[in-house]
Amino acid sequence: MTEFNKPTQEEDWDARAEKQLASIKRDMKIIVEAAAVRAAHKVMAEFETRNAAIEEVAQHIEKLQGFGKDTVDSLAIYIREMKK
Repeated sequence: MTEFNKPTQEEDWDARAEKQLASIKRDMKIIVEAAAVRAAHKVMAEFETRNAAIEEVAQHIEKLQGFGKDTVDSLAIYIREMKK
């Protein structure tokens, strides 16, 4: 190895810093992806709860007395369309 291609101390520190930065970026990407998955699961669970409540309301609407069947069916359909 000649003196011209021998790495200097400064170059070693730069290389180490680049490796650490790359490692931090990988870790951050993993953390962000995990947080996104958790958030998506939370939203999906909230939608499932909301949809279950809407379906329960629609089922009770279908049991209403005093209105025509077409009116009750239309109202139940309208309520079910509120699901996400």
